[in-house]
Amino acid sequence: MYSIALNPCNSLMRQEDQFDNLEKHTQSGIDILEKHIKFVKERTEIELNYAKQLRNLSKKYQPKKNSKEEEEYKYTSCKAFLSTLNEMNDYAGQHEVISENMTSQITVELARYIQELKQERKSHFHDGRKAQQHIETCWKQLESSKRRFERDCKEADRAQQYFEKMDADINVTKADVEKARQQAQIRHQMAEDSKADYSSILQKFNHEQHEYYHTHIPNIFQKIQEMEERRIVRIGESMKTYAEVDRQVIPIIGKCLDGIVKAAESIDQKNDSQLVIEAYKSGFEPPGDIEFEDYSQPMKRTVSDNSLSNSRGEGKSELKFGGKSKGKLWPFIKKNKLSLKLGATPEDFSNLPPEQRRKKLQQKVDELNKEIQKEMDQRDAITKMKDVYLKNPQMGDPASLDHKLVEVGHNIEKLRLEAQKFESWLSEVEGRLPARGDQARRQSGMYDAQNPPSVNSCAQDRESPDGSYTEEQSQESEVKVLATDFDDEFDDEEPLPAIGTCKALYTFEGQNEGTISVAEGETLYVIEEDKGDGWTRIRRNEDEEGYVPTSYVEVYLDKNAKGAKTYI
Repeated sequence: MYSIALNPCNSLMRQEDQFDNLEKHTQSGIDILEKHIKFVKERTEIELNYAKQLRNLSKKYQPKKNSKEEEEYKYTSCKAFLSTLNEMNDYAGQHEVISENMTSQITVELARYIQELKQERKSHFHDGRKAQQHIETCWKQLESSKRRFERDCKEADRAQQYFEKMDADINVTKADVEKARQQAQIRHQMAEDSKADYSSILQKFNHEQHEYYHTHIPNIFQKIQEMEERRIVRIGESMKTYAEVDRQVIPIIGKCLDGIVKAAESIDQKNDSQLVIEAYKSGFEPPGDIEFEDYSQPMKRTVSDNSLSNSRGEGKSELKFGGKSKGKLWPFIKKNKLSLKLGATPEDFSNLPPEQRRKKLQQKVDELNKEIQKEMDQRDAITKMKDVYLKNPQMGDPASLDHKLVEVGHNIEKLRLEAQKFESWLSEVEGRLPARGDQARRQSGMYDAQNPPSVNSCAQDRESPDGSYTEEQSQESEVKVLATDFDDEFDDEEPLPAIGTCKALYTFEGQNEGTISVAEGETLYVIEEDKGDGWTRIRRNEDEEGYVPTSYVEVYLDKNAKGAKTYI
C-alpha cells in the first residue's frame, strides 16, 4: 500500500501533493503501454511488408504459363528451384501469421485494456478528490463554528461587563439595569449554544477525519496500487506473448527450410542429362563407312551411294552436281532454306530432324484430340439441354439449339480431318525413323538406279540437306521433269570462289540431294559458310561440291575474305 505521511497541521495540503504524484505515475504507466502497442504495430507492419516482398519475389520467378520457360521445369534442378519458390511462399505465410497473431493477441487486447484502465484510473482519482473535498468542507464548517463560538463568548463577556457596570452605577435607573442584565443573559445563552454547536461539529469532523485517513484514502490508494500492479503484470504477459507468437511458427518455418533442403537433394543430374538427350536427339543414324573408289582403273567412275550424283534409272536424265552443272537443283534448296530463315515453318514440321519432328507431330495430334473431346463434350451438353427443352417446352425452344449442334458437328469433323492428316504424317515419320530398323529409309535422298520412283516413294525425294521434307509431291515431279531445263541456265555460271578451308571432324555420308560425303580428317574448300541453318557448302574438286553439317567440320576462313572464324 502506498504510505502517506500525516501531519495534523498541513495534512490536507500534503494529501493533495500525493494525489498529484500518483496521477503522474499512473499516467506514465499508461504511456508505457501505449508505447508497447505502437512498437508491436510497427513490428506487424514490418512482418506484413516482408511477407509481401517474399510473395512478390516468389511470384516474379515463377515460370510463366504456356511459355518456353515452363518447358525447362521438367528438369529436376528446375523442379527443385520451383519447390524452393513454393516453400518461400509458405515461409512468407508464416510471417503473415506472426502479424495476425500479434495484432489479435497483443495490439487489440492491450488497446481494449488501456481503455478499461483509463476508466478505472479516472474513477479512483474521482473518488479520492471527492473524499478530499468532503473533508475540506467539514474542516471549513469546523472553523466557522469555532469562530462563531469565539465571537459569542466575547460578546457574552462584554455584555456581562456592561451589566456589572450598569448595576454599580447609582445614577442608572432600575429599568436600564434590568435591560443590561437580560442582554447579558442572552449573550451567555448564545455562547452556550455556539459552544454546543462547536463541540458537535468538532466531534463530527474528528470522526470524518479519522474515516478519511484510515478508511477512505487507504482504500482508494489500495485500489490504485492494485490497478498499477495489474498494468505491470499485463505488460509482462504481452511481452511473453510477443515471444510465443514467434516461437509458434518456428516449427513450420523449419519444415519450409527442410522442404528446400529436400528439393535440393532430389536433383538428379543423370536424369536431367537423359531428358536433354531425349529432347534434342535427331533420330539420324551415324554415317556408315565410305566405300573405296578405285581411280587407278582407266574407266569411267561409277556412281556410288556415297557420291553426290543420283542415278535416275534407264531412260532418265542424269542429274549430277559436278562440273558446270553443279547448280541444277540448288535454286529449290535455297528457296527452302530462305523460307525457313524467314520463319515460315512448314505445317508438317518437315524442317525438323526426324525425332524432333515426331515429337512435334505427336504433340499436335494430342492437342487436336483434346479439342475434339472438348467439342464432343459440348455437343453432349447441347443434346442434353435439347432433351430438357423437349420435355419442358416452357424452359426454351429445342429448335434454337439445332444450329449449335450443326456448328459443333462441323467443328468436330474439321478437327478429325486435321487429326487424320497429322496422324498420317506421324505414321510416316515413325516408319522412317532408324530406330524402327528400316535401314533402307536412310537412303531417302537417293534415287534407285534400277527402279524408277513411284508416286508412293516421292516423299523420299522431298528432303532438304537436313533430312526433312521440304517440297510437295507435285513440286518434286516438276523438278524431275524440268531439271534439264536448268542445265543451260546454270552451265554458264561461274564456280563460287573458295573463302577458306575446312577439316572434317567426323565421317559424314551425304545420302540426301545437295549433300556431299566426307571422311574424317579430310581437308576441303569452303565456298559458302553457314547461314544459320546448320549447313556449310564445301568443294572437294571442280566436279564435287555440296553441303555438310557445320558441326561435322572445323572451318578456317580466309582472313582476307570475311575474317578468321572457327565453327565447331
